[in-house]
Amino acid sequence: MLSNTLHYFFPDLKREELRKFILLGATGFFVVGTYWLLRLLKQTIFMKVAFPVCLGWAENQGALFQPLAKTWSPFVVLCVVLIYSKLIDLFKKQQLFYIICTFYGLFFATIAGLILVKEWHGAEVLGKTVLANVGWSSYFAIESFGSLVVALFWSFTNSITDSESAKRGFPLIVSMMQFGAIGGSALLLFSGSIAMWQLLAVASMFTFAVVGMIAYFMKVMPADQLVGNKAAAATEKKKESFFEGFFSGLVLLVTRPYLLGVLVVSTFYEIAMQIVEYQMHVQAASSLSESGFCWFQGIFGVGVNSLSFLVALLGTSYLIKRIGVRLSLLVYPIVFALVLAVLFGAFNMGITGSTLLWATFATMMVIKGMSYAFNNPIKEMMYIPTSKDAKFKSKGWVDMFGGRLAKAGGAQVNDMFKHNLTDLMVYGTYFSFGLIGAWIVAALFVGKKNQQLVQDGKIIE
Repeated sequence: MLSNTLHYFFPDLKREELRKFILLGATGFFVVGTYWLLRLLKQTIFMKVAFPVCLGWAENQGALFQPLAKTWSPFVVLCVVLIYSKLIDLFKKQQLFYIICTFYGLFFATIAGLILVKEWHGAEVLGKTVLANVGWSSYFAIESFGSLVVALFWSFTNSITDSESAKRGFPLIVSMMQFGAIGGSALLLFSGSIAMWQLLAVASMFTFAVVGMIAYFMKVMPADQLVGNKAAAATEKKKESFFEGFFSGLVLLVTRPYLLGVLVVSTFYEIAMQIVEYQMHVQAASSLSESGFCWFQGIFGVGVNSLSFLVALLGTSYLIKRIGVRLSLLVYPIVFALVLAVLFGAFNMGITGSTLLWATFATMMVIKGMSYAFNNPIKEMMYIPTSKDAKFKSKGWVDMFGGRLAKAGGAQVNDMFKHNLTDLMVYGTYFSFGLIGAWIVAALFVGKKNQQLVQDGKIIE
């Protein structure tokens, strides 16, 4: 029955590929489900828990610190990239999951324990310094988890999938990932009855579940289903020294125009999205209580990922097949520009208060939902005709450091206008339109080059 259902929604998927993509999708379910649960908790911990007024902090201190946290995030992630680049050469691809997810699982369990102490005995027991450190460390850990583990999952998937198989199977993976994201987000809707430390404990268990899924996947999958682009696979035996390994991905990135184009496609939308998301969070944090803000975050996560799930299930595969990968790269920037223009137009018409909050909410739903369901699988396909170093090391720089640097860029715009929402709406929108223009140019170049690489059977190395 499951096979028939999947065949209905994904008719081009071959029978021998079915188990592979179901297991990868199930692994992605835990990866993204954990990430969404954590990323929504991150805002609540940082804005509502870590800097309470009762310990001497100013009102909304967490919201005022948030642009600073985004600014420092890339430098934290840079240290993570340094370690990750070396681990790639020391361990097999699947072993990276065992090491990295075990570390994060233990860390989130520790944070859960500290939050438990705070909720049972009060903020004064932990004190101002410890509770602030919980906020900062959890913020950076969740940021790096979102960059590192999601990037690792897609790098692993790209390394064992060729371009034609990816067109058939990636929409299924994304659909299952979005279903996990809905579940992870929905847990926050019960924040009134489920304590925050319990939610963090669930995130810790889900992180350990990724380890189990990868171990099972490697045990049951036949060798012929673990081969991707053959020319790229031939580059996997290369070994490098510590600093050579660290910088090789960066050197490859800046010396290959194709990879620079992928960098733009993969990061420029993050800058504009960060500006809109901050507007939404400030409006919500200033008008909602801790539990209300947590509930709002849950509604946002469920809404975004429900939309993503529907798009991935019904639209992603159809559009890729209908218009091709090259034109599909242009869909997201065009949609982004349109919904941003609608929000800006509504703002200029004078809407304020809760109406503006929910208009911003709707805008974020569309641009984030389309990002996960449509843009992500398309841009991941761009790495298939590339070497191992490009798939893991250059992609690591793009997804981890580049993505966080892009968000830090958006945070700088937010920081400039954080005391004046009107100026942020006006100048942030103009800045975002400029970014989208450059993004479209890069998408045109990358799409054409990718088509040529696939046709010629060549790779970027």
